[in-house]
Amino acid sequence: MEKRRKYRLSRSESLFVRGPLTRLKNLSFVFKVLYNFIRAFQKMHFIGPCVTVFGSARFGPETQHYKSAERIGAGIANLGFTVMTGGGPGIMEAANKGAFQTGGYSVGINIILPTEQKPNPYLHKWIYIPYFFVRKVILIKYSYAFVVMPGGMGTLDELFEALTLIQNKIINNFPIVIFDSVYHKELCHHIQRMVDNESMSPKDMKLLFITDSEEEVITHIQKHAIKKFGLKKQEYKARWWLGEKNRL
Repeated sequence: MEKRRKYRLSRSESLFVRGPLTRLKNLSFVFKVLYNFIRAFQKMHFIGPCVTVFGSARFGPETQHYKSAERIGAGIANLGFTVMTGGGPGIMEAANKGAFQTGGYSVGINIILPTEQKPNPYLHKWIYIPYFFVRKVILIKYSYAFVVMPGGMGTLDELFEALTLIQNKIINNFPIVIFDSVYHKELCHHIQRMVDNESMSPKDMKLLFITDSEEEVITHIQKHAIKKFGLKKQEYKARWWLGEKNRL
């Protein structure tokens, strides 16, 4: 678990993407990114296999979206997966809570933001990442399925990142589940419009599974992740001289 300490929003990523910088500043940024990748790899090496749940930070415990995410998190944990989220409140908290309270394992990859993003209380382990693109790599690297709950622009960004990587065979054809067809109605219509206008292949529609059933989410992941890829927990030996620790 990452120690609680003061973190601040990093300006280096914002400055980096604004245009050319000095060679020294570019080199400095590369080393900062490298450090965060190595730190994340070290902390997350023993947690898998995972399923990542994406969703909004803005849905509270009284909402149906939160309750559904909690039950889905529990179901994923019961399959033997670690539940991975962005580590914050709302849908992320709900999925982590479901896994945590059912006796499964729950982790969070937190982004440093000025609002809305503090580690939720249902995490066995979490890590702070100051860069959005580093965080997305970690959320995808250790996961064998992705569940897209109702969310905002960040959730859509994460959905299409995973979908693009699968479409281009950068990662395996892991299941992507979109939950709540009513909430995502316009999104699904737009994806179908891309197919109709030949800007997306019809076969790529098979990469998405859209459902309103919490049970179908779990069954689909079981069939298309566990049975398809024969997943089982891999045992790695921690190296103390690298500062590594086992899963807990």
